[in-house]
Amino acid sequence: MTRKWLALGVLTLGVLLIGVDGTVTAVAAPFISSDLAATADHLLWIGDIYSFVLAGLLVTMGTLGDRIGHKKLLLGGAVGFAIMSVATAYAPTAELLIGARALLAVAGATLAPATLALIRAIFPDSRERSMAVGIWAAVFSAGTALGPVVGGLLLEHFWWGSVFLINIPVIVVLFVGGAVLLPEMRNPRPGPWDLPSVGLSLVGMLGLVYALKDGVHNGFDVETVAVGGVAIAALAIFVRRQLRLPDPLIDIRLFCNRAFSGVVAANLLSVLGLSGAVFFLSQYFQLVHGYSPLHAGLAELPAALASMVFGVLAGIAVRYWSRRAVLATGLALIGFALASFATVSPSTGYPRLGVALFVVGAGLGLAYTVANDLILGSVPPERSGAAAAVSETAYELGMALGIAVLGSIISGVYRGFTIPPGIGDDVASYARETLGAAHEVAGALPPDSADALLTAGRTAFTEGFAIAAGVGSLLLLMSAAAVWLLLKPRPTAEIPSRRPRRHEDLRKRQSPRMCTCGSLRSEHPSHQQEAER
Repeated sequence: MTRKWLALGVLTLGVLLIGVDGTVTAVAAPFISSDLAATADHLLWIGDIYSFVLAGLLVTMGTLGDRIGHKKLLLGGAVGFAIMSVATAYAPTAELLIGARALLAVAGATLAPATLALIRAIFPDSRERSMAVGIWAAVFSAGTALGPVVGGLLLEHFWWGSVFLINIPVIVVLFVGGAVLLPEMRNPRPGPWDLPSVGLSLVGMLGLVYALKDGVHNGFDVETVAVGGVAIAALAIFVRRQLRLPDPLIDIRLFCNRAFSGVVAANLLSVLGLSGAVFFLSQYFQLVHGYSPLHAGLAELPAALASMVFGVLAGIAVRYWSRRAVLATGLALIGFALASFATVSPSTGYPRLGVALFVVGAGLGLAYTVANDLILGSVPPERSGAAAAVSETAYELGMALGIAVLGSIISGVYRGFTIPPGIGDDVASYARETLGAAHEVAGALPPDSADALLTAGRTAFTEGFAIAAGVGSLLLLMSAAAVWLLLKPRPTAEIPSRRPRRHEDLRKRQSPRMCTCGSLRSEHPSHQQEAER
């Protein structure tokens, strides 16, 4: 009994790394901009290349773990994560930093699906699994919220690269503890690993997210539309191929499960709405309110604490309320909290922001825990790696698109602010790149001009942040409504006892290539009932 909970503690270290590393760059962005002369485009890529590559590789890595063993994949990925953390910390240019972050994400893509799949194996009992997933999700969401805190603490004493070196001691504990405590888990009959499917998946996912990001930020020119068209074609061929293969890379029929597909879609939309606003919140605290990096990180601490507490409480809440109610409530809480960010100004006091951050953390803890528990509970154990990968793909894709889409809104509004008179065109052009750049050039201007420039820049950045938060709020509330409708239990129709074979005969006559919700529920009725409970 004690061993399985110690094993869970080791597994949470893996997602702690992913969570922290996904947001730690937010607080380091002003320092990276200054030291590496990073432009606004560079900062967006540094922020979201990690999530983009994760989104493109998670399905591939999840199914690879089903085949070679999730413990083996987890430990190998941890070693790769340590190596690339060092490379990221010492990147000498913004371009090399983006490349190192992309390779770091390749290693990170092995961690999340492996940890969730191993939890599915270690905790077969649904009640224990709900609690374990609650702890796992609490650590993940806490890591996401703690990234700015850890980054701020390190940046008070060291250079920006230190925010990546903090990964090394955590990986050492993960590797040693995982080698001793974790069982191996793989699909006993996985079938061959279809390399064409792997290639189609990578081309489709990476091409699609690149086209969306570049199109939103720079406009949908011919090249961007062409990349998006190739990506969509690759994904269409991928889906068609999976439906035909006897041993697909991922079972597309999983999406016929209403609970599974509904929660995955809600994950994507909710994280999209949340991530963009939260990513730029650290910059708001530092560049608008003048907080130090540590002060900015501590300002976001209420979200981290609330997500940890409510992530664990979610595992208890589902014993008394339906998963549908807990998940929809969590999403709605985040939506209402983001709505309060939509009315901020440069003079908004911290108490109001702190309360909103606490509500964001509470909603994130509830929603993320229940979403992953629903997804794991709706598939058989041998498919848990693929299901976990789909869930994490939706999360990371939502995070990447959120930073790209909402970040582009903030950048677009900021770049349109009016430069005060008396400032040269070259200086004005550089100041419009980022608010951090405006702070740099202000140091070389006369006091009156510097004050006017920073006042205009802070107002424009805040206006962009408020608009992005409003869009995020709308997406979260839409996700809450969608979950409430999609997870509504269906009435059970009884089969007449005098003709017991009719349903069986109909099921047998179904084509094996037909994607039918009925066949999925018939194969795994217990999973479906638990998911829609």
